[in-house]
Amino acid sequence: MASDDARIDTVSGSANTWIIGDDDEVIVIDPGDDAAAVLEAVGDERAIVAVICTHGHAAHAAAAIEVAGRDEAPVALHPADRQSWRELHDADPDIEMEDEGRFGVAGVELEVLHAPGHSRGSVVLYCDELQAAFTGDVLSQDGPVPHERDFPNWGRQLDAIGATVLTLPPDTRLLPGHGDEFTVADAEKRFNSWVAGGQDIGSGGKES
Repeated sequence: MASDDARIDTVSGSANTWIIGDDDEVIVIDPGDDAAAVLEAVGDERAIVAVICTHGHAAHAAAAIEVAGRDEAPVALHPADRQSWRELHDADPDIEMEDEGRFGVAGVELEVLHAPGHSRGSVVLYCDELQAAFTGDVLSQDGPVPHERDFPNWGRQLDAIGATVLTLPPDTRLLPGHGDEFTVADAEKRFNSWVAGGQDIGSGGKES
């Protein structure tokens, strides 16, 4: 049963950092590159039980070890993004996430949905109890998100959006790595225009 106290907070920086939990414990998703800002938002009273990176790019994962280190929390990353991670950190992540893996906090669960394309190890984290999905750079309100002004695997990223995001309930809140939140229903309406627009940076999401 979901806790009535579980909530979602955010910190905006190089990427959106999402903090899920209650007054006692939280999971931090995509701590970005400013550990101090994230730890201030968490506060001293709440324990960090895990830090999860939706993928290994610096804007999302640079502060992961510092944020996790405050409470000796484990850091989770999909193993397919290990190369990107090693460009940032000497120590390996503690948890190698797998598709359909689960994390619990404050009476709610986050389900790992592997959604490659933006990077090989990109994931979406879905919380049924809070009717929310954390999409990282799989997509934003403006469409699939490029990396360094390019799409590493455009077709695979579109396939992941269709198979992983558009199959969620239409009213699910999509909380992206950059920009404002939207819903699955919004994404469904725009999907064909993203496909038709092709790999034009002007029609895609903010690069990361």
